[in-house]
Amino acid sequence: MNQENGVAAAAAATVVNIAAYKFVTLDDRDELRPRVRAWAEEAGLKGTVLLAPEGINLFLAGASAGVEDFLGRLRADPRFADLEVKVSHSDAVPFGKLLVKLKREIIRMDHPAIRPEDRRAPSVDAHTLARWLAAGVDDAGRPVVMLDTRNDFEVDAGTFEGAIDWRIQRFTQFPDAVLRHREQLAGKTVVSFCTGGIRCEKAALFMQDVGVEHVYQLEGGILKYFEETGGPGFKGRCFVFDGRDTLGPDLAPEAGA
Repeated sequence: MNQENGVAAAAAATVVNIAAYKFVTLDDRDELRPRVRAWAEEAGLKGTVLLAPEGINLFLAGASAGVEDFLGRLRADPRFADLEVKVSHSDAVPFGKLLVKLKREIIRMDHPAIRPEDRRAPSVDAHTLARWLAAGVDDAGRPVVMLDTRNDFEVDAGTFEGAIDWRIQRFTQFPDAVLRHREQLAGKTVVSFCTGGIRCEKAALFMQDVGVEHVYQLEGGILKYFEETGGPGFKGRCFVFDGRDTLGPDLAPEAGA
């Protein structure tokens, strides 16, 4: 399902939820911040938008028409014209207010040399990964291991069966964990994953830089995997940072959320 169809399909629901990010240089954040906030307010959206020198990250919710209006205005900026959005829906807005923040990084790693705007690690799409997991090997016959880059409490809600989990409490701990456990990844095809794709993009680049071979990032993260495949090989639910708490493979919150 593409993102336009996703918005339309969710139109029948009370609330449309969108998540998106893009690594792109933003050198006008002070001017951009009030514009983005005004667009979201006028569209009746709540949630969080992060603006950093390295790009944008957003989680917003509201009526379908408001979401479409906001995305149309945001994508009118050439830097965001190709912004890809993951869509889910809920019976209520899972955010209490609207926040538009300036941050040093949209996902903090404290490794400024890692610049996904300049280069991307190889990625694997959801359907290919599902096929690899079913076979246990990639197309070259190498064993496939899933590497969870999320914080420990997120992993506890659900993860891929057999995934490597280094029990990190924050993403800034991930680089040191890679260096300590690098030999665990030798000779395998490593697929880094996270909720929506942003962490695993930086994670895969870091692993490449320190000599881990055959590294991929899961394109679009767990949410895109759920959307496109229904989640084979994933056990439990995906933690999300809003009032829904977790989403199942059908991208629906738990009953009552």
